[in-house]
Amino acid sequence: MQTVGKKVPGIVIAGLRGGSGKTIISLGIAAAWKEKGFKVSVFKKGPDYIDAGWLSRAAGRPCYNLDTFLCTPPVVKQSYRENSEHCDISVIEGNRGLYDGIDTDGSTSTAELAKLLNLPVLLVLDCTKSTRTMAALLMGCMKFDPEIKICGVILNRIAGPRHEGKVRTNIEKFCNIPVLGAVPKLKAKDFPERHMGLVTSEEHTFSEKAIKAAFKVANDNIDLDEIYKIVTCEYRSADTEAVPKINPLKTNPTGSGLVTIGIIRDSAFQFYYPDNIDALKNLGARIVFISPLLEEHIPDVHAVYMGGGFPETHAPQLAENIAFRDNLRKLSQNGLPIYAECGGLIFLGQSIRLKDREYPMSGILPIKFGLSKRPQGHGYTRVEVVNKNPFFKVGEILKGHEFRYSSILDIDYQDHEMAFKMERGKGILDKKDGFFKNNTFGTYTHIHALGSPSWASSLIKKAKAFKAAQT
Repeated sequence: MQTVGKKVPGIVIAGLRGGSGKTIISLGIAAAWKEKGFKVSVFKKGPDYIDAGWLSRAAGRPCYNLDTFLCTPPVVKQSYRENSEHCDISVIEGNRGLYDGIDTDGSTSTAELAKLLNLPVLLVLDCTKSTRTMAALLMGCMKFDPEIKICGVILNRIAGPRHEGKVRTNIEKFCNIPVLGAVPKLKAKDFPERHMGLVTSEEHTFSEKAIKAAFKVANDNIDLDEIYKIVTCEYRSADTEAVPKINPLKTNPTGSGLVTIGIIRDSAFQFYYPDNIDALKNLGARIVFISPLLEEHIPDVHAVYMGGGFPETHAPQLAENIAFRDNLRKLSQNGLPIYAECGGLIFLGQSIRLKDREYPMSGILPIKFGLSKRPQGHGYTRVEVVNKNPFFKVGEILKGHEFRYSSILDIDYQDHEMAFKMERGKGILDKKDGFFKNNTFGTYTHIHALGSPSWASSLIKKAKAFKAAQT
């Protein structure tokens, strides 16, 4: 049996709720350990692009997502092993509260991920206007699932030394858990919020300054050496079982460059799982990155992959690049395989209206978009493929997620042009998603290549067919 490389010591950083400050602390710890000379692998639990982008910047290496809804637990374990191999230590940022999941069993929670990977948990406690109660909350987390190894806590948003002393004394007395840091209330907004929490690192003008600020927070207020000592001690006493290599995607090392796939990536479109790009490479694709903000024409490619992002914040620039929009539309009409998710779907549409102005998009799909103040689709999705389409087999079940503020102002479609029926989630309209014309496919559902392996292989297959038709 082929197995994945040995397990690397790691820590899961969790909170009691979303917005508790675990992202800045995770960034700070990763950046500080990197500064000390450690090779730090970083992961984000759940379907998140923005936090993952920041973690990648902090560690200086790609951040991979670990999600037990999108992927099976064995695949998640394999991903952790493979993407932390040759590193010294791993930092995994949780999402929402420690035990929050989609059901009462907490099957998709940060806690279940920590158990799956057999890693200790560092719990971030937002201590705003609270002292002794923090010990009660911590004790509840400890007793709720005794299998969770809470190795220490970080006190966050501390008002001063007196406040810290009260919280620390109660936790150490009643919970017998070490307090490994106390972070004061931060005055400067180094990480402005937008949509899913933080703005993307690509959009943040002072991204390097922001990482340095997180590093300083961790270096000045957290006992990094003690956390490292605890994590490595936990590792030595942990079960280091062999993890079988499942390989949901067959690699094609001898066929590298058989087709060229253009990926639309710039500050308007940056939502890509590294696994999705890796999957295309592993199946023999040569990847070229294309920017509709900077380039007028699409180079010679055999397929295009457009991820999500914030095209609405770049609508004037996208609208002004008429040459690129016309080029993409003409390629679509000529049968070029195009696969687009969320923000990419918007760019395939006719236009997007922002306040009292309408900005033209590529005009490939007959949809006009608007923008709402509240999320129009949010959470995990589960779809059934119900209509014949370029990329998925009828009857296939796919798991993904959606998060969008865009709304549908106008759409012209027939039922057979929508590939997906939403079993969970909202989709484009009336529980339908996956709008396609010719070989162009647009959807609000983001998928993960390791959880939906048919996606990468079908895109490669369509690219090969397009290439063959051109010769």
